[in-house]
Amino acid sequence: MSALVLVGMSVSDVDRRDLLVAEARRRGASVAFLQMGDPSLSRELTRLADDGATTITLVGVSTGPIGPAHSWLRRIAAHWWREQAGLTPTIQVATRLAPALGQLDDVLAETKPIHGEEPGLTSGAWEDVTSHRHQVMVCRGPRCTAKGAEDSLRAMILAMMEHQLGDADVLLVHTGCQFPCNQAPVISVQPDDVWYGHVDAEAAADIVREHFVDGRPAARHRLPRRTS
Repeated sequence: MSALVLVGMSVSDVDRRDLLVAEARRRGASVAFLQMGDPSLSRELTRLADDGATTITLVGVSTGPIGPAHSWLRRIAAHWWREQAGLTPTIQVATRLAPALGQLDDVLAETKPIHGEEPGLTSGAWEDVTSHRHQVMVCRGPRCTAKGAEDSLRAMILAMMEHQLGDADVLLVHTGCQFPCNQAPVISVQPDDVWYGHVDAEAAADIVREHFVDGRPAARHRLPRRTS
């Protein structure tokens, strides 16, 4: 028995779950997520193996501004396969990610099997906490997502690239609801304990320039912090 799994790679793909599920149903496939969504890829592979699948084809779908590279799809699949002692099923992985559902057929035209020698889930480069000065918590709760958090995040990433800021400077982290929801989209900056609300694309660029580069919180859209 063969099975096809559409794997959402980014948080944005979790947000678009309904579209992913509808496309999977049309293809007689199932859905899994690499992060922040259920079922996880490992859980879905286990389910399919228990159901008797002998060949499983994985295709990653990445439609958001922050998503892991294609190599992570192979890493996770290979980790699961090794945990099964290399027994059935055979796992095939599309050689590139689909940036849109309409490109799935093109991406599925070329697949490569998991052979068990792929890199593992650990590396010396990931041993220590990074030296970042700011940790930016980007709310991806339902209200923030509905009010454009993805566009704000994309603008922030582009502004960071413009100012040559990387993970060693600013670490961007997706979160669930942070409150206060009426101020959506919301981000908070730690350890400065600075909160921003109604962060549109323009405000996101201002925050990068003023807070992360110039070193002072951006007055625009800063929220008062109640301490009691």
